[in-house]
Amino acid sequence: MTPDLMDQGARRAEAYRATPGPGATESGGRAAGFMRPVLPGEVDVTHGRILYLEDVSVSFDGFRAIRNLSLDIAPGELRCIIGPNGAGKTTMMDIITGKTRPDSGTVFFGSTIDLLRYKEAEIAGLGIGRKFQKPTVFEQLTVFENLELALKTDKGVRASLRFRLDSAQSDRLAEVLQTIHLAESVERLAGTLSHGQKQWLEIGMLLMQDPKLLLLDEPVAGMTDEETARTAELFLSLKGRHSLVVVEHDMHFVQSISEKVTVLHEGAVLAEGPLEQVQADERVIEVYLGR
Repeated sequence: MTPDLMDQGARRAEAYRATPGPGATESGGRAAGFMRPVLPGEVDVTHGRILYLEDVSVSFDGFRAIRNLSLDIAPGELRCIIGPNGAGKTTMMDIITGKTRPDSGTVFFGSTIDLLRYKEAEIAGLGIGRKFQKPTVFEQLTVFENLELALKTDKGVRASLRFRLDSAQSDRLAEVLQTIHLAESVERLAGTLSHGQKQWLEIGMLLMQDPKLLLLDEPVAGMTDEETARTAELFLSLKGRHSLVVVEHDMHFVQSISEKVTVLHEGAVLAEGPLEQVQADERVIEVYLGR
């Protein structure tokens, strides 16, 4: 791990430990629990990051799609990734989710989970949810049925036939419906929803899995201005409870949701910081924003 990542991690760990968590007390909050054991199913973020990639490279038929890429995301952070087509944004997400194996480098989820040791389906089970640009929902089922199917339950035939929502699951489903702005559309067939509503439904299906990290690829592409604004509200409501990595080209949307932006170019980080800062970077203007 490079010294700059170590320094960033230390600073983020200090900030994270200073943030009161659910059930925190004066003697038992995060500051007091830095060295506590990690519980089963919990991601160890005591070093101040939930995801980091270090010196990751991958080539396809001699073309280097990712070049020594290093990136880290703090717990609860909402980070936007921008850059021109071919910059490596989708390939980066493919590597994080196990769809593509890098030629070299390190990819960790928290401090202890080496994602390169896991298959794609296993990574989803660890708590990383991914949404592609085109919404994928079951159009012949209702909004309610789509969310119900997404619950973390035994998907075996017998278990599915006997399945009934318990009170906790019903409460969770109702909460997600409110979060994704579809509480009034619960009995509608998914196929009758607008494009933006289908995007929200798919995000809701991911939320039913209770992911720690969400990867979202161009979520507002094709949305109306009103849908885009409501999606910004949705993402800001998720920030803190989940970590979000959002690939997006809509600069107004990016400005409305993200305090920190990473610019990729030719498979590497070109610039990073507040949007206003990266927009003023001559390199970013040259390769992406234009004049």
